[in-house]
Amino acid sequence: MPRNLLVAMAGFGSLALPAAPAQAQTVQDLQRQIDELKATIARMQAAQTTGAAAIPPAVTLAQTSPASGSAPPKADPAPKLAATRPVAPTGTMPGNTQLAQGPASLAGRTTGHRLWSDRILLRGYTQLRFNEILSGDRTAPDGASRLRSVHDSGIGDNTGFTFRRIRVVLQGDLNDRVSFYFQPDFATSVSNQSGGERREGFAQLRDAYVDTVIDRDKRLRLRFGQSKVPFGWENMQSSSNRLTLDRSDGINSAVPSERDIGVVAYYTPLKAERTWKRLASDGQKLFGNYGAFGIGVFNGQGINRTETNDGVMTVALVTWPFELDGLGTGLSGQVLEVGAAALRNDVQPELRNGGISPVAFREERVGVHAIFYPQPIGFQAEWNWGRGPEYDRVLRSITDKSLNGGYIQTMARVPRSPLGAFMPYARWQRYRGGWKALPNAPRLETDEFELGIEFQPVPPIEFTIAYARMQRTEADERRQGTAEGNLIRTQLQWNY
Repeated sequence: MPRNLLVAMAGFGSLALPAAPAQAQTVQDLQRQIDELKATIARMQAAQTTGAAAIPPAVTLAQTSPASGSAPPKADPAPKLAATRPVAPTGTMPGNTQLAQGPASLAGRTTGHRLWSDRILLRGYTQLRFNEILSGDRTAPDGASRLRSVHDSGIGDNTGFTFRRIRVVLQGDLNDRVSFYFQPDFATSVSNQSGGERREGFAQLRDAYVDTVIDRDKRLRLRFGQSKVPFGWENMQSSSNRLTLDRSDGINSAVPSERDIGVVAYYTPLKAERTWKRLASDGQKLFGNYGAFGIGVFNGQGINRTETNDGVMTVALVTWPFELDGLGTGLSGQVLEVGAAALRNDVQPELRNGGISPVAFREERVGVHAIFYPQPIGFQAEWNWGRGPEYDRVLRSITDKSLNGGYIQTMARVPRSPLGAFMPYARWQRYRGGWKALPNAPRLETDEFELGIEFQPVPPIEFTIAYARMQRTEADERRQGTAEGNLIRTQLQWNY
């Protein structure tokens, strides 16, 4: 150990020692080097004078033109560039995240093109959860419902810490009019690996699409690939930005996992975008500004599933943020966002005994939403009605039945406190209808109340703790009845 320490000290000491002086040079050699340096400086001054108009303000040379009446500055041996760092892409990315436009590299500026590293952004987030059933139907005999959720496999018996999401996003601009977005999730589970046992930590594709701007003002864009289906305000909102731990059963039942492959057009008027930008700068949790108006066509079978019929799912969305400043001083700065969506689809659910249903069931829905942004108190509500596939216990087969469900939520926002920013909330949700993403499209009957609070001690870290009172039918047509229970739910999210 002492010998290694001495060797290391000697090594670091050698780095700190000055280099041995160069061999003495003649006066003629020194004069020749001075003449070469003067000629180099003269050429650089001439180039600066002729190309100054083409250099962006972010690039500055240490040598500038002297002010009137001042002595000319001394020339540096080489020009100095203003210190810059890599910047994010400048295009409009998913969720209309407006990425700051910064200076490109010197090569990019002189040629009119940016390097690929200036156009690509890598980011993501991870959610670690722990759920504990305080009382209720943690277990149940065969044929009876247990307390379970279609959104979180960590709710159950003999569970511990679970990763709900591990997302990595790669996005960027291919040029001024075309951008791309790619997002896998590394927290997907796979069942029936060994005697029905689950395996965790598999990767699954979530988003893979390209955006193309149509007009000069970049108000209208087309999206091609696998992306979110514009139905339901909270479905569109990123899970990294949502206040509650899970989406509601009623709204999410329209598009479980929120995505499908297709083509969708979004249009965002300037007035709406300005309102959303103001709310975003204030720290509000937005739905992402996918567009004030959206219309699209998708396969309709669901995320990462093969299309099974010639029909398509058609979806339309409209949402608008109304500024309430003109209604009185008490509403100064307040915004009420309202909207609606409609969906039509032909879906063939998977069957428990294997394969898919030979019958394509017609699904039709209409939904409404309203959000009064918390400044400091806010409200949020969504509801949808329609028809869709659902397992009938009497007929022992899947049929087309009515459905309805949604949620009502209130929340408060405290942007500054000794513990950091925090947001308490309370939500009630209800749903009656089928869950088409599971085999045999089992019927769900959900009544749930959740009371929670989200803390953000530092910007990259968010911690949520919630109490939930659940009444649910298990999403399995072989189990009957309603399970009840009280839970404590926690989540730690870190953003990167």
